[in-house]
Amino acid sequence: MSDSAPRRVRVRAPELVGKGGWLNTGEKQYTLADLRGRIVVLDFWTLCCINCLHVLDELRELERKHPDTVVVIGVHSPKFVHEAEHGAVVDAVERYGVEHPVLDDPELATWKQYAVRAWPTLVVVDPEGYVVAQHAGEGHVHAIERLVRELEAEHEAKGTLRRGDGPYVAPEPEATVLRFPGKAVLLPSGNLLVSDTTRHQLVELAPDGETVVRRIGQGDHRGTTDSTSVRSRFNEPQGLALLPDGSVVVADTVNHTLRRFDPESGRTTTLAGTGHQWMQGDDTSGPAREINLSSPWDVAWWRGKVWIAMAGIHQLWTYDPEEGTVAVAAGTTNEGLVDGPAAEAWFAQPSGLAATPERLWIADSETSALRWMDPDGTVHTAVGTGLFDFGHRDGPAEQALLQHPLGVTALPDGSVAISDTYNHALRRYDPATGEVTTLATDLREPSGAVLVGDDLVVVESARHRLTRLRLPEEAVRVESVAHRTQRAATEVAPGRLRLDVVFQAPPGQKLDTRYGPSTRLLISSTPPELLVEGEGAGTELSRTLSLDPAVVEGVLHVSAMAASCDDDPANEYPACHVHQQDWGVPVRLAEGGADRLPLVLAGMDVQAP
Repeated sequence: MSDSAPRRVRVRAPELVGKGGWLNTGEKQYTLADLRGRIVVLDFWTLCCINCLHVLDELRELERKHPDTVVVIGVHSPKFVHEAEHGAVVDAVERYGVEHPVLDDPELATWKQYAVRAWPTLVVVDPEGYVVAQHAGEGHVHAIERLVRELEAEHEAKGTLRRGDGPYVAPEPEATVLRFPGKAVLLPSGNLLVSDTTRHQLVELAPDGETVVRRIGQGDHRGTTDSTSVRSRFNEPQGLALLPDGSVVVADTVNHTLRRFDPESGRTTTLAGTGHQWMQGDDTSGPAREINLSSPWDVAWWRGKVWIAMAGIHQLWTYDPEEGTVAVAAGTTNEGLVDGPAAEAWFAQPSGLAATPERLWIADSETSALRWMDPDGTVHTAVGTGLFDFGHRDGPAEQALLQHPLGVTALPDGSVAISDTYNHALRRYDPATGEVTTLATDLREPSGAVLVGDDLVVVESARHRLTRLRLPEEAVRVESVAHRTQRAATEVAPGRLRLDVVFQAPPGQKLDTRYGPSTRLLISSTPPELLVEGEGAGTELSRTLSLDPAVVEGVLHVSAMAASCDDDPANEYPACHVHQQDWGVPVRLAEGGADRLPLVLAGMDVQAP
């Protein structure tokens, strides 16, 4: 290394292996040696994870700016059983417009080799094949781009940088009427309006659910243009809700906005959001067009307001059309399953909403849960236990299991139909009996359903169609299956455990201490008895925990935040960034287990062996 080059901790990068093979490469299989001379950014993601989808969007700009030096490799590492299916990964790569190679690693082989502990995680490998940085969570691409520029200059000077076209090969497009549709709503005309997510359009279909009446939005190109049905643009729209005036509010997910579509005029306008993603420290209420939102996934009209499933930050928000304002309504931004008063409840990527006079039903996807809020603002759980337990089990709600549901639909008898997405099933929960049953199977990633007369029209997202089902009088009998996440538990010693969140401010930045502590650490556990000492919030990124030896296994829930700003005394208004990540770390207590648990937020763990 030259004297002028920055000195970094470097670790030889493990090989990239995955039983599912490579996607987006024209069927060529790659090794790290094939990528030597390039700056490689490994993106460890899974298709269910909203933060991973945010990172995909962040990486697009990095790829655009450095097309001949940077190669982004997605390493798909599943959480849910469904995500280990190769076909599901193929679908997700197209669904979310991934334009770089993806390694399908269903057995988490590469995940383990890189000691990854969270989705998403970004790892930077230099042109000589060494890991030089690791970042957990989203919002790190600004730091990675600065590192990329340094690596370009350093390895250009050394003669170890190899420029040229990358290994990405685009798949052949398929001709279908819809492409990974998200949600549907029944219009007053009797037609159906569908969010055609991957094509960035809305599609109005005749009552048969097949015949196209018109397409709203230019399609095939992302955008946020307000205009006529022909000229308007969307960016992966999802949720739809009919408003009392006959217009439709659209959760324009990747634009981080709410849009309004008027079926009479065909015009689209923006109701809420700035187009920028909400980040920690941003305002949580105010004029709707001046407040940032974060991946609104579904919407519902309830008690005079539009309720928003804000999947990106694990909250519910509301939009008040009379006042023209938005505000947080429930959730803390922490990810998990905690019931109680709205301001104290925890959600995990709420993705489906349905309103009845006395309940707002919520499909809380990452906890595989069905939840509801009452008019007093109290959050309850009907089905589901937490982030790591899922499956397909009918029976009493307290022991029933779902797998990453994305939709919920209110039925006339007071029960609800659940689009149980990763089980490819339509389920039913009856609050009168407390029972969960299965209405239909052999659907393909159902993501929503709408009641039309005596039928349910189901959005079969991965079959690119709407499917009409007559509401069955009897449930379908299915064999019960229960799962836990495939992630291996970390063996830790009972008693004292040192938890270190590793954070190194990006080059040219420092911790922002102008207004007090710039870091925050929140720790809890499932079951709560696992933690004898160390629970709660604090400002230090390291903490000594005490684990109860009588609790054999559990999950440590860790939320960390660090704020850094440009380190330039001459700059009165330095650019600042908030780095945040939530971890759910499965642990098993065992003699001889580790007495230190490092979690990398940004940088390299210098204490690693």
